Amino acid sequence: MAFGLSDRVKEIAPSPTLSIDTKTKELVSQGYDIINLSVGEPDFGTPEPAANAGIEAIKAGFTKYTAVPGIVDLRKAIARKLKEENGLDYEMEDIIVSNGAKHSLYNAFMAVCNPGDEVILPAPYWVSYPEMIRLSGAVPVVIETDESTGFKITPEMLERAVTPKTKVLLLNSPSNPTGAVYSPDELKALAKVIEKHEFYVMSDEIYEKLVYGIEQISIASVSEAMKQRALIVNGFSKTFAMTGWRVGYIAGDRAVIKAMTSFQSHTTANPTSISQKAAVKALECFDSEMVDRFRNRRDYVLQRINEMPLITCIEPQGAFYVFPNVAEILGKSFKGQTIDSANTFAGLLLEHANIALVPGEGFGAPNNIRISYAVSDDHLKKAMDRLEQFLREVE
Repeated sequence: MAFGLSDRVKEIAPSPTLSIDTKTKELVSQGYDIINLSVGEPDFGTPEPAANAGIEAIKAGFTKYTAVPGIVDLRKAIARKLKEENGLDYEMEDIIVSNGAKHSLYNAFMAVCNPGDEVILPAPYWVSYPEMIRLSGAVPVVIETDESTGFKITPEMLERAVTPKTKVLLLNSPSNPTGAVYSPDELKALAKVIEKHEFYVMSDEIYEKLVYGIEQISIASVSEAMKQRALIVNGFSKTFAMTGWRVGYIAGDRAVIKAMTSFQSHTTANPTSISQKAAVKALECFDSEMVDRFRNRRDYVLQRINEMPLITCIEPQGAFYVFPNVAEILGKSFKGQTIDSANTFAGLLLEHANIALVPGEGFGAPNNIRISYAVSDDHLKKAMDRLEQFLREVE
C-alpha cells in the first residue's frame, strides 16, 4: 500500500496572511498585547438588516440545499447591482454565487484553464493567486511592478508577457496588497491588448467601493468585446464586512458560468442558504461612512509612515492597505540581529514591538510590507508609535 501526499498539495505554500493572523491570535490569547495589522478584514459589523435577514432565514427554516449557482433572488439582485452601479447587462443565468470570492476565483481557474496554459499575474499580487493558478494546472507568468509604475502594469508590459499559451490576465483593482486602482483610461489601454490577442481577463473587484478620490470602473464596461472576455469577481466580505458569511460571485460568459456550475455541483454544491438571504439584503444597505473612515485612517497612517526614518510609502487609492517600501532597512540590524529580509523585519516587529503585519515576500514584493488599517483609530495610533520607536532603534 502506498502512503503519502499528492504532489499537488506538496507544492502549495500556506497563506502567509492567514498564518500570521493565526499566530497573532494565539499570542493574544496568551495575554500578549499584539496589535494586528495583518488581516484583511473590516473592523465593522455586518449591516444590521443583512444580519437580521440571516436570522429570519434560520427561523423560517431556510436551511436546506439551494440551487447550485445560488438562489434566484440573490442572482437577480446581483444582476441589478451590476446594471445600476457598473453599467453592465447580465441575466441571472450569467452569474454564479459561491462560498466567498476566493472560491469563485478557484472555480473560474478550474473551468477555463488547461495544464500548461499561462495566466498573466501582475505583482505585487494577493498571496492565493499563484497557488490557485498552479492548482488548476496553469502556469503563472508574473509581471513585476513597483512604486515607479504605481504598482500597475502598462499595455507595453502586458504585450511583452503575452505568448501563444496565454489564457487569462488576472487583474485586481483596487489591489490587495497595494491599494492601486486602474483608471478608466488605463483599463481601456489594457483592453486593446486583451482584445487583440483574445484571452480572458479575470477582474477581481471585491474592493470596488473602497476608493478614495478616484473613479473606479469595471474593465468589462470598456466595450462589448471586453465584456465577452471578462469574468467579474466580487463578494460581500470587504465592502459589507461579511467575511465569515462566505458569499462571493462571478458574472461572465454564460458558457463559462455553466461550466463553473457543473464543477461546483461536484465540490461544494450550493453556497450557504442562510448567507444568501443575508446577501440579498446587504446589497440594499451599503454604508458609505465606512469609506470616509477608511480614508481618514489611510491618510493618518500614510502621514505617520512618511515621517519615519528608513521607510517610504506611496499613496494607495483604494482598499484598506498601505504597502511601504523597507529596502533601506534591509542589511541593517536591530539589537544585534541583522535584518536580512522583510520577513525578518516582520518577525522582529512582532517579537519586540508587538505589531503583526505581513512581509512582502508572499505578495511577490520582497522589499515591501503590507499594513492593514482596518483596525480602530486607537490601535492604529499605538501601532504607528511602536513602529516609529522600533525604526529609531535600527542601526
